[in-house]
Amino acid sequence: MSDSAPSSSTSPLTHFDAQGQAHMVDVGAKVATHRVAIATGRITMQPATLALIESGSAKKGDVLGVARIAGIMAAKKTSDLIPLCHPLALTRVAVDFELLQGASSVQCTATVETVGPTGVEMEALTAVQVALLTIYDMCKAADKRMVMEGVRVLEKHGGKSGSWVS
Repeated sequence: MSDSAPSSSTSPLTHFDAQGQAHMVDVGAKVATHRVAIATGRITMQPATLALIESGSAKKGDVLGVARIAGIMAAKKTSDLIPLCHPLALTRVAVDFELLQGASSVQCTATVETVGPTGVEMEALTAVQVALLTIYDMCKAADKRMVMEGVRVLEKHGGKSGSWVS
């Protein structure tokens, strides 16, 4: 996600020019800094579905292993999915899962890093959402009522605006 950049528009939405046309924000003059974003989200399911994931006995295999790789790949492809995102050279993508027995859900957290002129919030959010979608895909035969929720940025660091923690 791009940090705010100066523009001739009075709109706080940096992806629109002064005439209201969508454009890719020019980050060419911005200083390259170490940038980190952490995003999270969860998928809630029936307890039996969570047990399948935990035991590794889902029909399609290692659900969390496949979801981890899907999330990493998605972070790397964010600019192909979100039209105005800059393609970035990511230096690190980590996708982690926590099984929440009491809530019958899987919590996904993605940490994405780069050294560059724009932030990686969109890459972290994309990693989380695609990892959750992969869990859904791999488990939908057992549970079609799974719900993905709470996808959000937890924190970001780097750039002109510094650090932000929710």
